[in-house]
Amino acid sequence: MTDQEIRRLLDDQRTYYRSGATIPIGFRIEQLKRLYTAVRKYEDEIGDALKKDLGKSHYEGFMCESGLALSEISYMIRNIRRLAKRKTVHTPLAQFASHSYCQPVPYGNTLIMSPWNYPFLLTIDPLADAIAAGNTAIVKPSAYSPATSAIIEKILAECFPPEYVAVVTGGRKENAALLEQQFDFIFFTGSQAVGREVLRHAAEYLTPVVLELGGKSPCIVDSSANIRLAAKRIVFGKYLNCGQTCVAPDYVLCEATVKDELLTEIKKQIRLQFGDDPLTNPDYGKIINEKHFKRLCGLMDKEKIAFGGSKNEATCQIAPTVMDRICENDAIMGEEIFGPILPILTYDDFDRMVQSLKAKQKPLALYLFTSNKAHIKQVTEGLSYGGGCINDVVIHLATSEMGFGGVGESGMGAYHGKTGFAAFSHTKSIVDKKTWIDLPMRYQPYKNRFYEKLLHLFLK
Repeated sequence: MTDQEIRRLLDDQRTYYRSGATIPIGFRIEQLKRLYTAVRKYEDEIGDALKKDLGKSHYEGFMCESGLALSEISYMIRNIRRLAKRKTVHTPLAQFASHSYCQPVPYGNTLIMSPWNYPFLLTIDPLADAIAAGNTAIVKPSAYSPATSAIIEKILAECFPPEYVAVVTGGRKENAALLEQQFDFIFFTGSQAVGREVLRHAAEYLTPVVLELGGKSPCIVDSSANIRLAAKRIVFGKYLNCGQTCVAPDYVLCEATVKDELLTEIKKQIRLQFGDDPLTNPDYGKIINEKHFKRLCGLMDKEKIAFGGSKNEATCQIAPTVMDRICENDAIMGEEIFGPILPILTYDDFDRMVQSLKAKQKPLALYLFTSNKAHIKQVTEGLSYGGGCINDVVIHLATSEMGFGGVGESGMGAYHGKTGFAAFSHTKSIVDKKTWIDLPMRYQPYKNRFYEKLLHLFLK
């Protein structure tokens, strides 16, 4: 799509939004139901596209993408009237007589830029929030997942006119053209590097943004943890989608006294979950493209591979891999891994380890396996990170009842459910002042000391 076509598309969406067509709650519910029906209709094609782009099985595609998208759409359909309703708030006595309330309203014309690792979920999920909040949307899926982009385009074209919801496909040229436009709100999911560019362009127009980024999410295992269960859950979360999950455990911080036991259990769980030869497992995915495959291969130090390490360049596959004897200056610790490689580091002193995490960039997720309540309190209250789990991984994002988002270098803003509706809305604060009385104390001339005493009384 050319720059001129993108400008024309956005102009059409501005005209449509200004007509007021997206504002009625009944209209929004109707559009969400239409989207829900279409996702159900094309479930098989969605699964086929995810298999083609990422090697995902249909089961994993539904569990982690289309199923979660349907859940978010359903939440919005059920709760939109409550979320969109104005909320009365307390009115100070000094503003007598009046009615004060907060009214959520749409931002207007929004841009949603989604990534390739969960290309369906991370497009449709924020789109459902945008529609529920009453916005128009231009959706820009990733060029790295073309099959999924194609089914997204097919579904949205069938559901909505382009002046309401439209898809722009393509690569960097289209991304750059979109970011040159003045939107009312931008929602971006992707890397920190691209997130900085999005924020830089948004700043030109003072456009509000939500950035869902990533980072090196630690997984702490102390000596009080259920090691077998910890290994089982870590293996699930780390190697899901071949490690290409923004909230996957990036590395393990294990108390030294239980490291050998944990390593043994992780090896056992990899065999149980993926088989003796994961590269022949039809349900095991692949790396998105050759570029990322080679990057991951470059992070693996053969001398430190404790398990796995096999790869297939022809299919862009890397078997679930564990690296041991890792230190902070190893290449694997220099960037977010975003692949099926799990480094294991050890610590001896829990307090010192927590202090060391405070000095690092704030991760999108953090996981702690423990039965020590003091350790739970220390981590959840003392460390800054987007979100996480105690004695599990990844699952905190699979609900519409809690917001999901990063902090600091891992992002800004959050979405899902009520938080997602709020992300795509501006909340107006309104005072409806009555006309049947008009107290004189705020008007000049300020000569009556009685009113000053009365104002002090009002402020108490």
